[in-house]
Amino acid sequence: MKNQFSRGRTDLLHDLRALIEAARGQVARVVNAGQVALYWSLGDRLRREVLGGKRAAYGERIVETASRKLIAEYGRGFSRPALTRMIQFNERFSDQRICASLMHKLTWTHFLQLIPIRDDLKREYYAELCRVEGWSVRTLRAKIDGMLYERTALSRKPAVLARQELRALRKGDRMSPDMVFKDPYFLDFLGLAGAYQERDLERAILREMESFIPELGAGFTFVERQKRISVGSEDFYLDLLFYNRKLCRLVAVELKIGRFRPEFKGQMELYLRWLDRHERQAGEAAPMGLILCSEKCEEQVELLELGKSGIRVAEYLTELPSRRMLEARLHAAMAAAKRSQAGVRG
Repeated sequence: MKNQFSRGRTDLLHDLRALIEAARGQVARVVNAGQVALYWSLGDRLRREVLGGKRAAYGERIVETASRKLIAEYGRGFSRPALTRMIQFNERFSDQRICASLMHKLTWTHFLQLIPIRDDLKREYYAELCRVEGWSVRTLRAKIDGMLYERTALSRKPAVLARQELRALRKGDRMSPDMVFKDPYFLDFLGLAGAYQERDLERAILREMESFIPELGAGFTFVERQKRISVGSEDFYLDLLFYNRKLCRLVAVELKIGRFRPEFKGQMELYLRWLDRHERQAGEAAPMGLILCSEKCEEQVELLELGKSGIRVAEYLTELPSRRMLEARLHAAMAAAKRSQAGVRG
């Protein structure tokens, strides 16, 4: 009888704690949304007043005067730098409807990481991924510092097409492959240096799977290593097989040491067609393939038209270059991709 009472009391306390924590979380979300909405409105009002002036000095005086009055009444949260950030916030997220959908998931600290981003598409990409994936502020900062956007295929598409994909994400949480796959992949956490073989690369990935999956992209789940593909009297072995929940499809990953070679295409096409016939479930999209190489020739990849077969080719880096070198490399790749697309359209 005593044990039953003790268990009942434990269950009661568990339920009470759950109710309290749920209420606290809901209150925190409501307070955060109210705070963000207030800052947007303050920024909007100040921005309209500042724009009404003909000189920059007038705008500075308006912000300075408003800050001094508000601090006297409401405290240090309305300093001149704080009001300036609110104006910038309103400028960067000028569409109130879009901002309203974000403020229920993103805190003001999230927005402070996004405000400095000048590129509209880049900023919207991080905002929407943060909303869908539920990133912490720390994770968002790490994604920005790791140049996630610049490494996606989305960043290399014409602005019109990129906006269409971001609109689909915003309205229906539908992520496209160009938002998920990236190039290059940062595999410095594997601890590989000097000469190593494909089996060393695979073993290192399996050992560091908790770090590899976030780098691979949103929605990935590990399925199997060395997946046997039986065709006729021959057996082939796929290095790694994943499932992506965001894309609703299997993703085959082949690991290659050295430069990409055209014959890799036929190998991956065989694997994808076998998976499509034998492993694809009802409601799933066609399997996709990712070939990871230490280097590749962009012209070869372009001529092979791998996208038509659902194949992506990306480089991986086991040692990261300086940020300046990486930025130069990624910006050059983005510019080259856009020139190539412009040439095809022309």
